[in-house]
Order: sequence, then C-alpha cells, then structure tokens
Amino acid sequence: MEGDCLSCMKYLMFIFNFFIFLGGSFLLGVGVWVLVDPMGFREIVAANPVLFTGVYVILAMGSMLFLLGFLGCCGAIRENKCLLMFVSVLQRHLSHIF
Repeated sequence: MEGDCLSCMKYLMFIFNFFIFLGGSFLLGVGVWVLVDPMGFREIVAANPVLFTGVYVILAMGSMLFLLGFLGCCGAIRENKCLLMFVSVLQRHLSHIF
C-alpha cells in the first residue's frame, strides 16, 4: 500500500512539474516571437512602447518556469531528494518575489 502511494505521488509531482515546464515553454515562445517579430506585436498592442518592456518580464518568467519545471521533472522521475528540495526552496523564494 505504501509503495503504491509513493509511486502515485511521484507521478503526480512529475505531471505538475511538466505543466509548469509547458507554461514556461509557452512564455518563452511568446517572448522570443515578440522579440523576433516586433512589428506584429506592435500592431496588436497599438504601438505602445511601455508594453514592449513587458516582453523582458515574460522572457524572465518563462525562463524561470522552464528551468523549475525541467528540474522538477528530473527530480521527480529520478526520485532525487536533493534536487526536489532545491526546486522546492527555489519555488518558495520565487513565490515571495512575485
């Protein structure tokens, strides 16, 4: 019974971190798209230069989520306690910042 619960927890942690990884990938993709094709983005937001600075925030958040999700997936699948603790501490600190 205990082994089944731990196995379920392992895969739930993997799935949760995989969704974080996907969200980070999406934000990175949007940020890179805006930097590569700024004219398309400017048409969407009516050429407001203040909104263009948000692209760097999106890139920063995307890269942090991408890294957290990747490390969390690796830690969950390999059952590496040190890596999972590092991801947990990093998530806690980032949640206080943002």
